[in-house]
Amino acid sequence: MVKMGADKIFLDTNVLVYANIKSAPLHGVALQAIIDHYNAGSELWISRQVIREYLATLTKPQQFSYPPSTTTLQSDIIYFQSRFSTAEENQSVTDKLLDLLRSIKFGGKQVHDANIVATMLVHNITHLLTHNTADFARFGTLITIVPLIT
Repeated sequence: MVKMGADKIFLDTNVLVYANIKSAPLHGVALQAIIDHYNAGSELWISRQVIREYLATLTKPQQFSYPPSTTTLQSDIIYFQSRFSTAEENQSVTDKLLDLLRSIKFGGKQVHDANIVATMLVHNITHLLTHNTADFARFGTLITIVPLIT
């Protein structure tokens, strides 16, 4: 169990999806995790990549929901940007991603996960809240992976 408070917590896309879709299987768990970290004084972070992934996920039918309206999705993104800090992707993030590519084996869709880690490292974000812990295990020596369900 990770201590709460005074940490920088990066919210993975799946956590935002679950927290914002009431019919999602882990809705209550994800929403409560965000609330608990916020109330404990943690800085909550997202990135432009997470925003794109959120839109990509929710603009197609899911097992637990149909796509929300465009207006709802726009409101969600505006809300996220007002509530969470946004780690911008810049040349330093690209450089860090290339460093990771040289030192850790990954490829294909795993590049997206590596880019999240690169973004976190550049912005000194120490913890990743995710339901997809296995996807980030290869980066476990660089970041602290906080499982949505323990």
